[in-house]
Amino acid sequence: MPPAAPDFFADALRREIIRSEQQRMRALAIILGLLLAIALVVANVFNAYSERIFERDVPGWLPLVGIGPFLVYELVSLTFLRYRAARDRDFPRVARFANALIETSLPAVIIITLSHYMDPVLVFSYWPPLLYFIFILLSTLRLDFWLSVWTGTVASLQQMALVLWLVPLQPWGEIPQAAPLFHFSRSLIFFGCGLVAGYVAISLRSQFEKSVRAVASRDRVTNLFGQHVSPAVVDRLLATRADPPSEIRTVCVLFLDIRGFTAMTRRRSAEETVALLNSFFAEMIEVVDRNNGIINKFLGDGFMALFGAPLEDPSAARNALAAARGMIETVERWNGTHPSWALRIGIGVHLGPAVTGTVGSPQRKEYTVIGDTVNLAARLEQLTKEVGAQLLISQSVRDSTPCDGAVDLGPVAIRGYDEGVHVWRMA
Repeated sequence: MPPAAPDFFADALRREIIRSEQQRMRALAIILGLLLAIALVVANVFNAYSERIFERDVPGWLPLVGIGPFLVYELVSLTFLRYRAARDRDFPRVARFANALIETSLPAVIIITLSHYMDPVLVFSYWPPLLYFIFILLSTLRLDFWLSVWTGTVASLQQMALVLWLVPLQPWGEIPQAAPLFHFSRSLIFFGCGLVAGYVAISLRSQFEKSVRAVASRDRVTNLFGQHVSPAVVDRLLATRADPPSEIRTVCVLFLDIRGFTAMTRRRSAEETVALLNSFFAEMIEVVDRNNGIINKFLGDGFMALFGAPLEDPSAARNALAAARGMIETVERWNGTHPSWALRIGIGVHLGPAVTGTVGSPQRKEYTVIGDTVNLAARLEQLTKEVGAQLLISQSVRDSTPCDGAVDLGPVAIRGYDEGVHVWRMA
């Protein structure tokens, strides 16, 4: 059973957050892996460089102790998130805040570790504090304003707390790096970056929500109004932002059927038959689109098209007749290029009042047209077989639009009608 609209949006957003969180964790794991590799190379290969930077010899295994646990933690967290995502479950919100706290503590661990091997003042002028920016930047992929702000806040407070602990501050000294304001300004930047990252996160989230709603709205239109609706009609229907009301309105209904198609399929494979229908209907759909109609239902080897519904169209009869003529011309071209699949069609068109509206259940609704207008259009299409015509129209269509070349067949007996129905032959 499809979820209700609000649940659908919430579920789609939750799934996108899980995917985005996995992307963030993968990116962070790659960065940590590269950082660990570079640190190991520097510590074990570039000894001369290490001697100039550090006051004491740095063990070659030290990067494994400082960075390795965080890399392992990230890989384990990513595996755990994938496990939960496979079962359609995500991280609890509290756990996500705890995860952000642990991850963002990596620079603090590196700073504390390096302070044992070099002057703490130099440590804060070195690259480790800049790692906070990576965590703040990647926090945007969490698509959560408060998680990004939390990451910026953790970075800001950790950096300032480490300064107060490790650096011998001299408020009025001559060394800028020993002044509290020097480090406080960096903490302020971290916090500000968290706010900016939060804004970016909610912007990304908003864009995703808009995209989901747009796709859902288009799906609703195509599901509601038929198996094919032209892009132009979809845009106009989306602009209404509401399902059409149930009402009686004047519509023009067109039925098309491929003559003798069942017999033709006996000599063809299922793949050939389906390929033929898809190719043929693609051309018919283009004709209907061009004349402001919609195909409301496909009926095996035929379809029902509507003109004047669900959108008002004063020229419904004229457009339906133009579409019917266009279909006949298209069939003639088709037969010229597909001699082994030459087709004959029958079309019936009728204009009149009909009940229009959406019917179905809360889980599946469909826009439909009900009434004598639909029935008569279908009867006219069936009548084309008896009179050897390709296109028959009713008197109401004849009265509503110019019908050059129409041949009056007079009142014709039609099943379901007590009196003869005035019918005109167009082709």
